[in-house]
Formats: sequence, C-alpha cells, structure tokens
Amino acid sequence: MKEQLQHHKDVKFDSMNQPTQDDPSPAEKTLDFIREIVARDVAAGLHGGRVHTRFPPEPNGYLHIGHAKSICLNFGIAREFGGKCNLRFDDTNPSKEETEYVDSIKQDVRWLGFEWDGEYYASDYFDQLYEWAEQLIQAGKAYVDSSSLEEIRAGRGNLTTPGTPSPYRDRSAEENLDLFRRMKAGEFPNGAHVLRAKIDMAAGNMNLRDPIMYRIMHTPHHRTGDQWCIYPMYDWAHGQCDSIERITHSVCTLEFEIHRPLYDWFIEQLGIFPSHQYEFARLNLTYTVMSKRKLLELVQGGQVTGWDDPRMPTLAGIRRRGYTPAAIRNFCGKIGVTKYQGTTDLAVLENALREDLNQTALRRMAVLHPLKVVITNYPEGIVEELEAINNPEDDSAGTRRVPFSREIYLEREDFMEDPPKQFFRLGPGREVRLRYAYFIRCEEVIKDDAGNILELRCTYDPETKGGNAPDGRKVKATLHWVSAPHAITAQVNLYDNLFKQIDPDDVPEGGSFKDNLNPDSLVVLDHCKLEPALADALPGERFQFERLGYFCVDKLSTQDQLIFNRAVTLKDAWAKEQKKGK
Repeated sequence: MKEQLQHHKDVKFDSMNQPTQDDPSPAEKTLDFIREIVARDVAAGLHGGRVHTRFPPEPNGYLHIGHAKSICLNFGIAREFGGKCNLRFDDTNPSKEETEYVDSIKQDVRWLGFEWDGEYYASDYFDQLYEWAEQLIQAGKAYVDSSSLEEIRAGRGNLTTPGTPSPYRDRSAEENLDLFRRMKAGEFPNGAHVLRAKIDMAAGNMNLRDPIMYRIMHTPHHRTGDQWCIYPMYDWAHGQCDSIERITHSVCTLEFEIHRPLYDWFIEQLGIFPSHQYEFARLNLTYTVMSKRKLLELVQGGQVTGWDDPRMPTLAGIRRRGYTPAAIRNFCGKIGVTKYQGTTDLAVLENALREDLNQTALRRMAVLHPLKVVITNYPEGIVEELEAINNPEDDSAGTRRVPFSREIYLEREDFMEDPPKQFFRLGPGREVRLRYAYFIRCEEVIKDDAGNILELRCTYDPETKGGNAPDGRKVKATLHWVSAPHAITAQVNLYDNLFKQIDPDDVPEGGSFKDNLNPDSLVVLDHCKLEPALADALPGERFQFERLGYFCVDKLSTQDQLIFNRAVTLKDAWAKEQKKGK
C-alpha cells in the first residue's frame, strides 16, 4: 500500500500530460474529487492499495470529445497511482454494434496517448452472466415476464405512484428456470419474454422496480455470431463485468448515478467482488451535440461526409481537422472533474489547440484569396532567396529559404481602395512591410471594365530588405505574401461550427436539432496560393499559415492535389475592430 501511494506522490507530468521529473506531482496539487477518493482508498489499503480502472465504450459509433474526458480520467488515474486500466467494449446490443467501431475506438485511445492493460468485451462474459442469472432465478430474485414491453412500462408507475407487480412475478423458480433456458435455446420470438430482477415495485428509485436483465434478440453478434439469441441489458452486465475484472474504481458520468443502487444490489446478491461506481459530470460543449444517436443521424442523412468529417466532434473528425492529442489532454486537464453539470465554451477547446500548435507547428505563408501585385521597379528575371523563421517559439526548428520575385500574391482583404481610419494595411499611396522582405507602396490599381480589381502596381524600397528602413520611418502593417512564379495551388477547406446555435437542441416544439445546422460550416477555396515549401506536405501534418490560422493536411491530399483543413483561426485585430463598429 505504501509503495502504491509513494508512486502517486513521485509521478510527475509535463505540459502534454506525460511523466516528467520537473512538474509538481498530483499529490502536491489540488486533486479533483475522484482522485481524492482514490488517494483515500489507497492510503486506507482498500483492495490492498490496488487501483484498477476501465474505459467501457459501447461499439455503436465513433468516440467523441466527451469520451476523451473519460479516457483521460480513467487512464490518467491508473497512470498516476501506478495502477491498471482496461479497455472493455460493452457489446451487449448486436443490432447497433460493429467491428468498425471497435477498431476506431482502439485507434482513438492510442492516438490520445494511452495503452490499455487488458482488452476485454462484455461478450467474453456471456456464459458467466448467464450462470449468475440462473443463480438469481433459483434464489427467487429473478423471474421471466411474458408481458409486452408496453405493459411492463405501464406497470412501473411513476415518481409519485408505485408500480404494479407483473402477473408473472410469482412464477416458481422451476418454471422461470425452464422458460429462461428455452429463451436461450431460441424457442421464442423477439419480445415473447424478458428476464427481470425481483426487487421492489414501490421503490423510490425507478431503476429498482424489477429491471429487465435479459431480452430476446435473434440478431447475429459481431463477435459471437449466432451463438446467443438472448442478450444482457447494460445494468445487468456492467457491474458484473467490473467485478469479474476486479475493477476497484468504476468511473461513470452523472446520468448513471441513479443506476448505482442497482449496480450495488446485483453485486451484493451474487456475493462477488465489490467493485464500486463513482460518477462525474459529463462534458458538454457549446455549438456541439454529443449524442451518438444524433451524430449517426447526421452521418446517415448526409449532412456530414462521415464520422471523420472535420466538423464532427468525434475524435476521428477533430484529428482530421488538425487537433493534437496533447491539446485534447491539456483541455481535459483544464476543465477538470466535478460533480456539477455545466457547458464548456468551445473557445476553451480551441485555445488549447492554439497553445499547443503555437509551440509545435511550422510557420508557412499562404494566400487564400490571392490578389496579384506587380512590383514595377523590381528587376525582371531576378529571384531572391530570403531567410524565413520556421517557428519563433522553437529555435531548433531553424529557418527555410523563401523565393521573392517581381510578381507576388497578397491576401485580397489586405488591400482596400478607400480604407477607414483603423485599417492599417495596404491602400493607394500607402506603404506596408512584406514579411521577411521589403517595404512596398501601392502606386496604381488595375481594374476590369466592371470595376473589379485585377492587380496592384507597387514600388519597393531596396534599402528596406529584412523589414527595416535606414531612415527610421515606420509602417503599421506587415503582410504575408507568396511569390507568384513559385506558388503552388491548393484547396483549402475553411471549417466553422457545425451548428449556429450555442445549444443545438434549443429548438421550438416539434423542431429538430438539425434545424440549427450552420449552412456556412464549410467554405471550400480551390485556388489558394502557397509557398513552395508546402509542396511535399504529408497528410496529418500541421502548419501555421502566418496571420491566418492553423491548418492540417487532409487525409485525401496528394502531391497533385494538396488539400488543407483549417483547424483553428488566429486572433485578428481588424476583425475585432469591425465587430466594435457594428
């Protein structure tokens, strides 16, 4: 026990939640209430000072950012206290579960930086669960109910009215055992019978009013095939699976708090290892839905391109968008673990990504809405190789060479023909600095017959190379650019919130959460101009496009067709000024 507690005191973590020897240990920080419970149990020698957690997803969809909080908590506790954490798939509903989801879940957990100590499935324990069900039947604590589901629901009563006992509640143990075995043998169709626990139809906790333990489902299972045609309900399987694996701390979200008395009742009646359940508040994010049912509806309805659409809150989606495992772990650490339901602003998640990528992402220049500029007094046929910093936050990232020539592209929004007072970028007669290059001044605006700006004619000051004027004159703006002859063309996907409403479920009666979908959640730009250093960018690589934001190479990107996804924007001073003026 002392060794376990000492491990907790000694282990330390860096900014990416990885062990280090420099940061304060969790024991020296203020622990959240779950970790306080674990520390107390370890100190008391409960279960021999052993800590064993589990992450138990149902493989009926892809994991989302809400699951990341649970992953970081369960695996984090095991890591911090020198314990173990299992990955267990709650595969008790074959009609909704697929091997595809199992594979995606394992990929996501590993991507977040965790490795499980054992991989298990509820279906591993179907035989044991069945034997325990027979044990409860023989003890008179479970019975086969031949009522319809509608009749069972009606008979449960409500919070102010006791339930009505089923007419089948007093069947003999022998009759119940015979029917249950025939259910297992496949003699009955779906819905003909269920197995219920016999507890208390007047209990204040509705979950104790003779809950269903088994139902008939003639549906092949993704692992057991046609071996079973009866399947355990979550409340019957979950606590017993925890007990089989000798889980010491079964950590769930708050909606399962009302299920805990049933969790404990089953364990007590069976006299098996006393796993115990603890609950914490689930993650809710603004502009986001976390229901796997609703996410599946978006996938099947074609409102998104799939589970890994970069607008989805799935870990596959945010990974494709450009989020890093460190950003997700740091975010989960920042929001903490509490008993109180609340909603976290999506900006907190975005800031976690900015903080991480600011330290790690290489800088590159890209022009998303190109406006051609001809520097009329720059020598024709000359190309300079200018030195550019790869990451000002990381000296080890070094520098690169960026070509500069007579013709360049600027961002179209960096020029205004009649600029207002607070606009400090390029305008007629105005001078700005080009990043790593020279001061340029706009001399002429070339338009077509409709008045659309085609290009700018500018002059440069050769004495300002590197961005400083010998005479000390100052400019208020530094613009990024790309050499036109050397630019590569790419597609850039600008992603925004999938929903336009802070709470997507806030709809009038009869409405749908899909009514709040944001029609501008994706803008595709096909003719963006990028500096040549990005020509060999590989899928999954992340960059900061200077002054624009952080971008990730999409999985469909090729050397012939580069595709970048915007992960998150940078803060924009001019955008703030525009909002102030509204």
